[in-house]
Amino acid sequence: MKDNFSGNSNLYAVYRPTYPYALFEFLYSKINQFDAAWDVGTGNGQVAKVLSEKFDTVMATDISQDQLDNAFKADNIKYSCQAAEQTNFDSQSFNLITVAQAIHWFDFEKFYLEVNRTAKPGALLAVIGYGQHSVQPEIDALLETFYNTTLGPYWDKERRYIDERYSSIPFHFKDIEVPEFSMSLNWTFEQYIGYLSTWSALKHFKRANNSDPLIELGESIQHFWKPGELKPVHFPVLFRLGEII
Repeated sequence: MKDNFSGNSNLYAVYRPTYPYALFEFLYSKINQFDAAWDVGTGNGQVAKVLSEKFDTVMATDISQDQLDNAFKADNIKYSCQAAEQTNFDSQSFNLITVAQAIHWFDFEKFYLEVNRTAKPGALLAVIGYGQHSVQPEIDALLETFYNTTLGPYWDKERRYIDERYSSIPFHFKDIEVPEFSMSLNWTFEQYIGYLSTWSALKHFKRANNSDPLIELGESIQHFWKPGELKPVHFPVLFRLGEII
């Protein structure tokens, strides 16, 4: 499992979008018991936070201690710095296992062995994420060039799973049909640029070139974004749900 997200973990806690509650309501409708959940690659704990409102205990893991240090805290969330592919959890521990915007970094086969080991009979695996966003045509055109051309060579190869909306990940579980969900957030220009600043490819570019291409992009976007103006930013939600059998 790669760690691309230590170092500016505080930015993730501030700028990463949160998933619609309707998704969790759907998820809960498929579960009979709410003893324990495992949120894998928890990052800033945004999914663990939601799960903690429903489950007695939420075990949340990540390989980045920086991320865990900036994660949401609750009495029934137990954070630990562990790889997804090998944990110290007891066998048959969890009613639900969630992975949000992280599974593409895992060793799929080793992780799925751990899923099967730690899941209770009838447990579910929920793989969640979000794809490329949209704002308005002029900004989207600028971003497409930035994403594909400026940052294109700097994306990790695993990014393709996001671009393919998780449809191509290996998935060794009984698929459960899910509705389509999306997220819409009203952001200022500063919030939007803050989100873009968390992209892993941007970090790779800056390290390789000792320069920040986001500055030039921001100057171009400002022609379409007034100071203090809130614009709706739309994200498609990626969602695979499997019964662990």
